[in-house]
Amino acid sequence: MNTIRFGILSTAKIARQKVIPAMQRSAHCEVTAICSRNLDNARQYSKQLGIAKAYGSYEELLADPEINAVYIPLPNHLHVEWSIKALEAGKHVLCEKPIGLNSGEAQKLIDAASCFPDLKIMEAFMYRHHPQWIEAKQLVESGAIGELITIQSFFSYFNNDPGNIRNISDIGGGGMMDIGCYNISLSRFLFDAEPDRVTGFIDRDPDFGTDRLFSGMMDFGGKVSSFTCSTQLSPYQRVNILGTSGRIEILIPFNAPPDRECEIVLQKEIPDQASSLKTFTFPACDQYTIQADLFCEAISEDSQLPTPLSDSLNNMLVLEALVHAADGKKWLEFKA
Repeated sequence: MNTIRFGILSTAKIARQKVIPAMQRSAHCEVTAICSRNLDNARQYSKQLGIAKAYGSYEELLADPEINAVYIPLPNHLHVEWSIKALEAGKHVLCEKPIGLNSGEAQKLIDAASCFPDLKIMEAFMYRHHPQWIEAKQLVESGAIGELITIQSFFSYFNNDPGNIRNISDIGGGGMMDIGCYNISLSRFLFDAEPDRVTGFIDRDPDFGTDRLFSGMMDFGGKVSSFTCSTQLSPYQRVNILGTSGRIEILIPFNAPPDRECEIVLQKEIPDQASSLKTFTFPACDQYTIQADLFCEAISEDSQLPTPLSDSLNNMLVLEALVHAADGKKWLEFKA
């Protein structure tokens, strides 16, 4: 594989603390530049992270002919705008989730990307690439828990900082955009389908106007995925996948630590026998590094991306339907 030279569009915390170090551990990519609208910030973090070039604007970075691809960790309302500008500059794009503010933006990006068939663009849902999720998906598909009937998932943290972008509604803040999109994604991933109808309950922060708690249900032809996400609860995450003859529990489903082992539990119910428990242990690995490797592979080999933009659009459509259903306090039929 060729080495893909990346530029990082902003000095966002997730980039500095998680994604850039992970990409630097990849054998297939090189982080060569970082930019900020504040040149001093770009220089500070380029030095801190060992990145050769620092730029004082996004436009300057995109104009660098040595950069093959960009990673975009900008606030949600800037994802589509700068993804399109990166494509127009001839760069491949790895963009943080959610892909945009709404399905209209997602479709706009799909339309723009169709004009650049030689360029790859992918939403950065890193959790799907972790070996624990690959194993969980294979267990479901192999019938290890019988017929998949229901999924229960939970994802929460506590953040009531009024200056934090996650608490600013106009730029895509709130629990569903930040973390509920994971609960939706994993449900569609495991059922390998779109829901027939959805409903939900929403609680908005009276000051921020953002959804600080959302509980939702998605009906996949009589099989249900239910979830809760929150930006103002004790930090917790868990996924339970239940079938007719067993269940799978993913202990750290989303923020899998890169420096220690992860586990999932398979419980099987055998007629006239005691239930059996099997623990699958996965060596320490960085799901952000794996994501970078897969993205670079798709570029080098001109192969299909693991997560196409069509999946990103459908995830946003389901998210919107859930919010509309919660606001209307009803079940809402869904058509992708």
